[in-house]
Amino acid sequence: MAKTTNREKSRTVEAPFQASKQMADHLQQMHVDLIDLHLLGKQAHWNVVGKNFRDLHLQLDEIVEAARGFSDDVAERMRAVSITPDGRAATVAERSSLPEFPSDEVDTAETVDLVTSALHAVAATARRIHDDVDEEDPTTADMLHAILERVEQLAWMVGAENRIANRSIPRPVHA
Repeated sequence: MAKTTNREKSRTVEAPFQASKQMADHLQQMHVDLIDLHLLGKQAHWNVVGKNFRDLHLQLDEIVEAARGFSDDVAERMRAVSITPDGRAATVAERSSLPEFPSDEVDTAETVDLVTSALHAVAATARRIHDDVDEEDPTTADMLHAILERVEQLAWMVGAENRIANRSIPRPVHA
């Protein structure tokens, strides 16, 4: 590990871990997707209409809260490993891998499908970047595990609203 000099006390200290460009790009993508998820969730929250409105309206706030928390966790982890996160609107709009959400009112059933799709897109980003991140920094990969676990749980809970028992895809795997 490289050594640096502390200016105040003129002593040698160990240099902190510094992420690679690949890890920076991966975490930036995760950060952008999570920011977009919380924006998409609020857009859905404000414009959802139809059957089971109230339940879905409240569930969307739960998704927004999780996405905001995780985007902050990712940004703070990025800073801890010497990466500068970019959460500006233009960056999110340009780099998000999430599908676009409509700007008008959206029926509850369609909202469920759109939000579930967005949650699966965030999970796909976490899965795609995981192994590279784990190889470089297992601590950061642990954070991705927590994000993935919760995002997939939310996708299951929201998506279940439109499922038809034993007929929807994907079919359950029986243990």
